[in-house]
Amino acid sequence: MTAAADRDYVLGTHDEEVERLGLQHRVWRARALDAWRRAGFTVGQTLLDIGCGPGYAAVDMADIVGPSGRIVAIDRSRRFLDFLQARRVPQIETREVDLDQELPALQADGAWGRWIFAFVKRPRDLLARVRSALKPGAVLVLHEYIDYGSWRFSPRSPEHDAFVRIVMESWRASGGEPDIGLDLPRWLTELGFEIRALNPIVDVVRPTDFTWQWPRTFMDVGVQRLLDLGRLTREQAAATRAAFADLESSSNALMLTPIVLEIIAIRSET
Repeated sequence: MTAAADRDYVLGTHDEEVERLGLQHRVWRARALDAWRRAGFTVGQTLLDIGCGPGYAAVDMADIVGPSGRIVAIDRSRRFLDFLQARRVPQIETREVDLDQELPALQADGAWGRWIFAFVKRPRDLLARVRSALKPGAVLVLHEYIDYGSWRFSPRSPEHDAFVRIVMESWRASGGEPDIGLDLPRWLTELGFEIRALNPIVDVVRPTDFTWQWPRTFMDVGVQRLLDLGRLTREQAAATRAAFADLESSSNALMLTPIVLEIIAIRSET
């Protein structure tokens, strides 16, 4: 199951993807820390990291809960979990779990997930399992796409627009939903969560901005992944890379990032 799970990852679990996820976390780290602060994550708590990947967020969460706290980091990729375990952070406990099947039995004080619900086949079922893993009054923090198609450029790039469309098609073909943020608030309410905050997150950046590097590294890996899957021809891949390189070389280019919805919700007492 482990080898199959690693192959099923939209961008794989190879060294380049581990590195890309590290840069992605550095870009998003300040926003994650701010959300966790507003959610009340603190010393001594047990926190669940849903789909932890290589564990960059889990390590930051371990710093917050301190030696008396506990981070339960779950993912179905053994390779990602091995990478995290090699960090030897004593507060972090890893669990190899298929999120479409189960979650460990916990009474966690809080939970966190970023770009996880977009990739599972039964996201509402996962949300229900997360609720069961939380104690009453626990806080759930999510960052999920609400409009992935907003990833656009000025000047306009037909090649990039086509790339985004194919990316979204590939996610849906594997059972995911790139715009899952549209559904999550409704499901949370139905499952007995109280919504504390709903905040859209979007940036408009130039090539010199550090945030530009987050989608840029996705382009590097994503184009090759779609080529390997047969969803891009070599000609299309070359044209996509060339169009992006032209934009990146222009000081006047602007990128509108995919819109993310930040959700902070509290599990009901019943």
